[in-house]
Amino acid sequence: MEFLVKSTRPETLKTATLVVAIGEGRKLGDAAKAVDQASNGALTAVLKRGDIAGKPGQTLLLHSLPGLKAERVLLVGCGKGDLSDRQLRKLVASVHGVLKGLGGSDALLALGELKVKGRDTYSKTRLIVETLADGSYLFEQFKSQKADPRALKKITLVVDKAELAAAERGVQHGRAIASGVAFTKDLGNLPPNLCHPSYLAEEAKTLGKAYKNLKVEILDEKKLKELGAGAFLAVAQGSEQPPRMIVMHYQGGKKDEKPFALVGKGITFDTGGISIKPAAGMDEMKYDMCGAASVFGTLKAVLELQLPINLVCLLACAENMPSGRATRPGDIVTTMSGQTVEILNTDAEGRLVLCDTLTYAERFKPQAVIDIATLTGACIVALGSNVSGLMGNNDTLIKQILKAGESADDRAWQLPLYDEYQEQLDSPFADIANIGGPKAGTITAGCFLSRFAKNFHWAHLDIAGTAWISGGKDKGGTGRPVPMLTQYLLDRAKV
Repeated sequence: MEFLVKSTRPETLKTATLVVAIGEGRKLGDAAKAVDQASNGALTAVLKRGDIAGKPGQTLLLHSLPGLKAERVLLVGCGKGDLSDRQLRKLVASVHGVLKGLGGSDALLALGELKVKGRDTYSKTRLIVETLADGSYLFEQFKSQKADPRALKKITLVVDKAELAAAERGVQHGRAIASGVAFTKDLGNLPPNLCHPSYLAEEAKTLGKAYKNLKVEILDEKKLKELGAGAFLAVAQGSEQPPRMIVMHYQGGKKDEKPFALVGKGITFDTGGISIKPAAGMDEMKYDMCGAASVFGTLKAVLELQLPINLVCLLACAENMPSGRATRPGDIVTTMSGQTVEILNTDAEGRLVLCDTLTYAERFKPQAVIDIATLTGACIVALGSNVSGLMGNNDTLIKQILKAGESADDRAWQLPLYDEYQEQLDSPFADIANIGGPKAGTITAGCFLSRFAKNFHWAHLDIAGTAWISGGKDKGGTGRPVPMLTQYLLDRAKV
């Protein structure tokens, strides 16, 4: 979908559908007043009849109003007072739900006067664009009967002349983030018989061919053995699919600038291994690679914006399967760092591929490292599906990520990494156990990873609750936390 920004009088433009806001108490905004005047009071007459109350998200479609070039006028309620982010998203989603059911190929949204708490023109516009793009997302490449082609191809946002530059920047960033979110969703929604570690490696190579300032390196099983990545290889050894560590270097900043690093968990299917999961809902374990998918999506947004930073993306890709070759509970492996791990539960495999990848990240001397993983079911118990879990070893980095999450409306919540939790990982036979018992499972997983992140500023995002929607007809990837991560990098690039 194409997004444009214009500064003009909406009542004078030709469009299939003109969208204006109506407040509670029959209040007309500036755009609605102009439309009402041009149509000889048509909106006032509708409001007097009580056809729309103006509550947030309410809609009323009007056809062929006199004095207008618009074929239709869509009224949308905006309530009273400033909107919250959630109210704005619901309002825009409601508008899009009507628009995509109409025959028009374009729409004009005169919603620039909406007030949103804590948001300026740039961030409000960006949120509108991201919400509209998200509503247009379809994943139907495996359906023999495709949905009817969408008629809606272009949306123009009308703003005041003084706000034009900020709105255009919001559209530019919103488009790039939406592109990254869609890419992340596509990868997550792919079936695991197709989307395996080698497939993700090919996706990385394709990106590398498309952008001159992106260098791609694929570390295969032989290279991982040479590096001593014993924990990473232990996870993959039960599968016929060979593991891959994907390394992507984006050079957008100065040559001598230290890079930021994103590390993504890419378990393309997780049976649990010998510690096998229950059968119900196991199909959703194709989403266990959403950490890697979100790194792909964030990188895509960065590439489209050509941010003036250096970025290293490391994807730890493997499949966790039970077989005669699979790792057993009780096995001890040696990690790339030299630390030994007693594997008490083979379903706690994400931290095993991540720990070696975090060690590998040291060679890039990063400014900061963020790992992203669908790591623990305990995070869903603790935080549900609304916010991601956040831990780390540097307060400044944690605050930067929390701020980015607020700005992007893709929030995280910090959990503690106190020394007392570290003791739950004690093993009588190895340096560390890979689980810490039933209590504080999300935190002890973070504690495990912290043992391999002592040489750089590090944060861990547990996205087990936010990466996909579970069950039912709405099941699918969400694309999170691409907006948060992209905002973090936008902040670092001072764009």
